[in-house]
Amino acid sequence: MLGAGYFAQFHHDAWARLGSDGVALCALCDRDSEAAAATAARFAVPAVYGSLEEMLESETLDLLDIATPPPSHLPAIRAAAARALPAICQKPFCGGLAEAEQAVALAEAAGSLLAVHENFRFQPWHRESRRLLAAGALGTVYQATFRLRPGDGRGPQAYLDRQPYFQQMPRFLVHETAIHFIDVFRALLGEPEAVYARLARLNPVLAGEDAGLLLFDFSGGARAVFDGNRLADHRAQDRRLTMGDMLIEGSAASLRLDGDGRLFLRPQGSDDETEHRYDWQDRGFGGDCVYALQRHVIDHLRGAGPLENAARDYLANLRIEEAVYHSHALGRRLSLAKDVVP
Repeated sequence: MLGAGYFAQFHHDAWARLGSDGVALCALCDRDSEAAAATAARFAVPAVYGSLEEMLESETLDLLDIATPPPSHLPAIRAAAARALPAICQKPFCGGLAEAEQAVALAEAAGSLLAVHENFRFQPWHRESRRLLAAGALGTVYQATFRLRPGDGRGPQAYLDRQPYFQQMPRFLVHETAIHFIDVFRALLGEPEAVYARLARLNPVLAGEDAGLLLFDFSGGARAVFDGNRLADHRAQDRRLTMGDMLIEGSAASLRLDGDGRLFLRPQGSDDETEHRYDWQDRGFGGDCVYALQRHVIDHLRGAGPLENAARDYLANLRIEEAVYHSHALGRRLSLAKDVVP
């Protein structure tokens, strides 16, 4: 494991719980020796290192989990690829599309697995929504709308207690947060054909944008809307659980996700909305999606099926991200197939 920061704790917890299935978190690396030592003590990690190279030279590993900020991703992936070592890399994936393409090329040249820790598609409400769509419960899908409203971006202290580097990111809302929902929309509706975006910075202490509207067109006529505002909030016991609410509308029914992870179905033409109950655990982060993703990667490594979040496929998300920023700059809709994005 590379990283002992705020979000890495969810990775550590998930690996520890996977220990019952023969998965051992055997080494931890972080430049912050105090954070690394505290994490190792908490999760009974037997070896701690201050250097990735030292850890890779000293340990015999089956998988490297990279949970550090983007500037460290490409060097870590290069080091893993030099040893043909499978790796999972946190998002935002590398320092942008060009670096991500280099990372993918390195892993593929080494013949080693590279997955992106894109965990929102593994959140249980999105998994169940995807299952319902595949079963035809909504009929023909007209539109999906997600309203991001975590309410955590107000004032000069925004994000400093959790992920302070958020304030310095020149690209924030889309690169750090909306990228999750670009991936969720792809999981639910397939590949988008066009995008239109309008972005704004509402909190002046930030370097990047923290609000925006993104409109995606899909083949077959379906559309998706991402309506993001990190200063506004939504009704929820924990506003970081779902980060907002979603409505998927189809010819047969509509499906609504609320801030507490509950799903509600309403048949077309009816005023009666019924809760659709499904099994999930309110544990870890986002309905235990970190555990679900790591479980998925381990199952894949053991031959239990294809990998959903391969880095090669994730490049499509980053190309869409580039088109979003370019659309905002130009003030017009862009075709993802025809328009050239620098």
